[in-house]
Amino acid sequence: MSEHESSEHESSEHDVVEHWIDGAATSGAGERTGPVYDPARGVVARRVRFAEASDVDAAVDAAARAFPAWREVSIAKRQQIMFRFRELLAARSDELAAILTSEHGKVLGDAAGEIARGLEVVELACAMPAYTKGEYSENASTGIDVYTVRQPLGVVGIISPFNFPAMVPLWFFPIAIAAGNTVVLKPSEKDPSAAVWLARLMQEAGLPDGVLNVVHGDKVAVDALLEHPEVRSISFVGSTPIARYIYETAARTGKRVQALGGAKNHMLVLPDADLELAADAAVNAGFGSAGERCMAISALVAVESIADELVGKIAERMARLRTGDGTRGCDMGPLITREHRDKVAGYLDVAVADGASLVVDGRDPQVDGDADGFWLGPTLVDRVPTDSAVYRDEIFGPVLSVVRVAGYEEGLALINGSPYGNGTAIFTNDGGAARRFQREVTVGMVGINVPIPVPVAHHSFGGWKDSFFGDTKAYGPQGFAFFQQEKAITSRWLDPSHGGVDLGFPRHD
Repeated sequence: MSEHESSEHESSEHDVVEHWIDGAATSGAGERTGPVYDPARGVVARRVRFAEASDVDAAVDAAARAFPAWREVSIAKRQQIMFRFRELLAARSDELAAILTSEHGKVLGDAAGEIARGLEVVELACAMPAYTKGEYSENASTGIDVYTVRQPLGVVGIISPFNFPAMVPLWFFPIAIAAGNTVVLKPSEKDPSAAVWLARLMQEAGLPDGVLNVVHGDKVAVDALLEHPEVRSISFVGSTPIARYIYETAARTGKRVQALGGAKNHMLVLPDADLELAADAAVNAGFGSAGERCMAISALVAVESIADELVGKIAERMARLRTGDGTRGCDMGPLITREHRDKVAGYLDVAVADGASLVVDGRDPQVDGDADGFWLGPTLVDRVPTDSAVYRDEIFGPVLSVVRVAGYEEGLALINGSPYGNGTAIFTNDGGAARRFQREVTVGMVGINVPIPVPVAHHSFGGWKDSFFGDTKAYGPQGFAFFQQEKAITSRWLDPSHGGVDLGFPRHD
């Protein structure tokens, strides 16, 4: 029996996270369940229902039934619901943070930060009047006006990853809903409870039933969404191989796609950089959320002349980090599953075999937590060869690799030679070098003395190369464009009309 299957007896021993379809929790037709761990204790805390294709059909049908009425709801009313959701989410963020920590393992402070970044996108969605309006050209030809309107797509699908179970759904569904679409969300089966919590909160804010639906599961649920003819678009965040599969499959069925893939983010440190700032940034960006971030710095590119000093400063800071239960004020929590912890730890043997220097070994950490938790402490590997899998692969854990280069040119070539192009950073006090770097680097999001350059909500998020597949990026102006289709109208009226007299103050309903 696999870890994703259970008998009826095993399911009854734990609470089961159910689907959320048409405004209510439902078991659906699927009998399979999967484990949801408490990573800090290393135990199954609950189980999650796995959808069959018929359950996805039911969710899509609910969204399709809700769409005609929802698209007719005025912008003013939609905006009121989003404002109400924003207030509820801000007031109850501690409740959601506790859910994130219990299922993902990230520390409470990091969970709160995740929610805060998601809340920014909700606030952007509240500004939907500015992003859903069209343009108007009066008298484009004699007596003819031309204008554009932006209309919703219909039913849209969202597939979100385990590492940000609240923030990534919040990147997509508030904008999709504000633009007049209805949604089927498939969260990660590893930490599914946040998605259902958010759907319930949207209902409390006044969202009609069927506008936001949540189905859980594995590849069966994913493929059912990708193949469903009523689903007009797919938004995805995850690894590059899966992002490519999502893009190719969904595009083949005629859907719009925004599939954000994996990363190997480099941080280039030049000799003139403030090394105290650079060391702080490397630790923060390398080990926050146990390195389970698509924007984590995993490759530190240090110019040789300052490499020894910088590595020493990073190691000093790492010695002060506390690894443990996310509810106990620690700096870093566990990894998501035992299997993932073991996979990440296995790269350290590869590093040594490839000739790298293991400066800080996190495989036997002192932890403030249960001994059975999925622990791996912060790890620092120096002099990593660029042909090593430790450098090439997206490890997705608390492993910071140091690659030494002779100078700026070699560092830039290394970054541009990577198949990934998600995020990067340069640390320098030379404005000319920084400006040259931002122009020459082939990466979608660039930080200058900022290690994790995730754009604020009114700019869009997304990488280049093998880190992104699709049409438009996440949130910001491109996010709104993704969830709308533009219609151009050419109009001529030969006779003016008279609307009568009405001295009342203009109203909108």
